[in-house]
Amino acid sequence: MTMLKPPPSQLFTLPIRLQTHRLDRFQPSIHRPHFLHPPLKTFPHPLKSSHLTYRLASTTTTAAARTAAQTTTTASLLTRTKNLFLGTSIALSLVFAYLYITDVRAGIHQWAVVPSLRWFYEDAEEAHERGTELLGGLWAWGVYPRERGAKEGERLEVEVFGHMLANPIGTSAGIDKHAAIPSPLFHLGPSIVEIGGCTPYPQDGNARPRVFRLPSQNALINRYGLNSEGADHVAMKLRQRVREYAYGMGFGIDEEAEQRVLDGEAGVPGGSLMPGRLLAVQVAKNSWTPDDDIEAVKADYVYCVDAVARYSDIIVVNVSSPNTPGLRGLQRVEPLTNILKGVVSAAKRATKTTRPAVMVKVSPDEDSEEQVRGICDAVWESGVDGVIVGNTTKRRPEPLGALPSREAAVLLEQGGYSGPQLFERTVELTKRYRTLLDEGMQAKPGPSPMPSKAPSQAIQIQASPDEDLSARIEATTARDEKNLKPDTPEAEAESKSQPLFMLPERNIPSSSGDSGSSDTPALSASHHVDQLPAAPSQQDSGKGNSKRKVIFATGGITNGKQALEVLEAGASVAQVYTALVYGGVGTIARIKDEMRDEMETSRRKSQP
Repeated sequence: MTMLKPPPSQLFTLPIRLQTHRLDRFQPSIHRPHFLHPPLKTFPHPLKSSHLTYRLASTTTTAAARTAAQTTTTASLLTRTKNLFLGTSIALSLVFAYLYITDVRAGIHQWAVVPSLRWFYEDAEEAHERGTELLGGLWAWGVYPRERGAKEGERLEVEVFGHMLANPIGTSAGIDKHAAIPSPLFHLGPSIVEIGGCTPYPQDGNARPRVFRLPSQNALINRYGLNSEGADHVAMKLRQRVREYAYGMGFGIDEEAEQRVLDGEAGVPGGSLMPGRLLAVQVAKNSWTPDDDIEAVKADYVYCVDAVARYSDIIVVNVSSPNTPGLRGLQRVEPLTNILKGVVSAAKRATKTTRPAVMVKVSPDEDSEEQVRGICDAVWESGVDGVIVGNTTKRRPEPLGALPSREAAVLLEQGGYSGPQLFERTVELTKRYRTLLDEGMQAKPGPSPMPSKAPSQAIQIQASPDEDLSARIEATTARDEKNLKPDTPEAEAESKSQPLFMLPERNIPSSSGDSGSSDTPALSASHHVDQLPAAPSQQDSGKGNSKRKVIFATGGITNGKQALEVLEAGASVAQVYTALVYGGVGTIARIKDEMRDEMETSRRKSQP
């Protein structure tokens, strides 16, 4: 009997795992029906030999998937590492770029920013305005240029008006005419920032163009004509600055908080709002105020002082601008003294603990002996605290090297010239003002010491040689009577209880010293008069009683060596303007570095 082969379905049984899981997920992309196996979507039959192919394919696919997953993981890890490295590099680049760009010593400021402004804006005034706006915008966003790693210390410190300044370098007026950027300017490194000048009412100044460059000379010619937005506008800007500072200190933002800052509770000067710094505000008259009406001119200056003195550390009286007709005529002794007295009185009315000092800015062109001496006399007579020597000049100095034809035409423009050629004149004038102001200090009568603690009730003893002797004796007798106790039994008992003091030898009747002869009683009137305080002479009366006048010098200062030279000539502060325009925001830091180098070189040379 022939045995029939069992059907293929009986050779294998479907594993339990495969019975519970359908295999339709393993079907090929193109399914071709066959009579041996139906479509995989319905799998009622036992596993056939062809199905083993699918199982083996499943194992192979799983291994491939695992390998692909590992490959994907490795690629993902590499991608993440690459992204992390790239992100870190970008972040570090941004940090280093921030630190570089915001450092005033970065060369980009001098060699890229300044030339770019000159290239984009042919008009010098427009370039200056855009630069000011840029600096203000960077300040608002916190990415402003600042001096980092400053090593000022004791070597550059200088005392001015009772304040210990971090260094003797300042900026001149004209860089910030309308109090737009005093804080950014302080962060460039100077100890003195002068803003303005401001006039009582807003005025446009002269017509444009009014500022001209001389790049080959690193010089400028300007005829601004004291363009100003007005003293009230400047005061508003400064008040807002003080109140924002008060808010940051936790004082509030109202008038009381403002007053606390101005009175010194924050530990900083009320003008600069920074330790070791002072803010100077320059004031001037309106161009339409008649020059021959001195009272009207004085009223202009006083109006400005009343507006800004509260928010400033120094008031600068500008009587030396060459671009306001008739202004320099106010440097004559009589009108200048009258104006300065009014300004000093207005400054004393400032409602804060420390009143602002007052300085007068004089012209380099008024350099005759009579003019310089007259200005010094007016300074002493009015009680002004100091002088700023130098301003732009109407003169045209000899060019430094060849002058391009285009600049030769610019040199003919009207206005005040500022540039390196002014330095020698600045040093010379500083020495002359220093000498004459010091002479005035020696000749200026000082206040006589009062014999009583109550000046209003004290009797001032006049001790000039020509004074009547009896009047002097009566004055001292009246003084003694006021100081004697009443003659009562209680006073006598108290007097007896006090220890006895030996009288001076000259007053002992039995003394035979040189102080008196035997014919003259020891307590005679002549001896009494000899004991009076010596009369202060006109020559010595000012010594120790009058403060030495302070001098700021400006004009042509471009490097640290020149700054030291002008300080040695008698100035306390060297101010820069044109050098900052051409050198960029790093100019002041560079000058201070050069000063330190010069001082170190001098120290080494002096050592044996």
